[in-house]
Amino acid sequence: MEMKEIVAVVTGGASGLGEATVRRIIDEGGKAFILDLNEERAASLKEEYGDCIGFYKTDVTKEDQVLEALEGSIQAFGGFNTVVNCAGIAPPGKVVGRKGIHSLDRFSKVIEINLIGTFNVIRLAAEKMMGNTPNDHGERGVIVNTASVAAFDGQIGQAAYSASKGGVVGMTLPIARELARDGIRVMTIAPGLFHTPMFDTLPEEARNSLGKMVPFPPRLGHPSEYAQLVKSILENPMLNGETIRLDGAIRMQPK
Repeated sequence: MEMKEIVAVVTGGASGLGEATVRRIIDEGGKAFILDLNEERAASLKEEYGDCIGFYKTDVTKEDQVLEALEGSIQAFGGFNTVVNCAGIAPPGKVVGRKGIHSLDRFSKVIEINLIGTFNVIRLAAEKMMGNTPNDHGERGVIVNTASVAAFDGQIGQAAYSASKGGVVGMTLPIARELARDGIRVMTIAPGLFHTPMFDTLPEEARNSLGKMVPFPPRLGHPSEYAQLVKSILENPMLNGETIRLDGAIRMQPK
C-alpha cells in the first residue's frame, strides 16, 4: 500500500505509539481515525491536523462503541484500509506479594483490554474491510497489532500483561491465515522499552538507566521508530502473519 492511500483506524491513537503512528500516516499523506478514551489529547491532534483526523471516544472492549467508531470513520473518510491496535494497559502485580494475592479482577481487566479488546476491533474492522476494492496487489486491508517483548520474556509482576500480549502474538498467524482469502494482511509488533507516557512518571535518571539495558542502541525506543515499522509493514505486501520484535536486541531479565 502507498502511504498517501492509507486511511487508518488507530486504537490508542491519542498518545504514545498510537499517536506517533497517526502522525506518521498523516505526514505521509494519509488519513487517520482515532479510537481512544482521551478526548483532550485527541482534540489537540485534531486541532493540529484538521480534517485529516477523525475521533470517536471508544472503549475497545465494547462492541457497540467500536461499531459506532468504525461507522464514523466510514462516514468521515469513505472507508478505511488499515487498522493499528495500540490501546492497552500494563498494571504490575505479583501473583502473591507483600500486599496479598493478585486481584482476579485486575488480571481479567488486563486480558479484557489488551487481548479481547484487540480481537474485538480486529473482527469488527475485518468485516468492514472485506468490502474494500482490492489494490494492484489484491490487498483490501492491513491490520497491525501491538504485543510486547513481555510476551516472550515477561518479568516478575507481569503475569497479566505477559498473558495478554502472548495472546495477541498467538492469534496473529491463525487470523492472518483466515483473512488471507480476503486480501487482508495481519501483523504484530512486539516493542521493547519505548519512551511512552507511562515512562514520563519516572525520573530522567531512571529512564536513562532503563535505556542502558538495551544492547543497541542503548536507550529507550522512540515512538516514531514504532511508526516507522508500521509504515514498512504497510508498504511491503510479503509481511504477513508474523510478529516482529522491535527491541534493540534486549532480552528482559526476571526483574
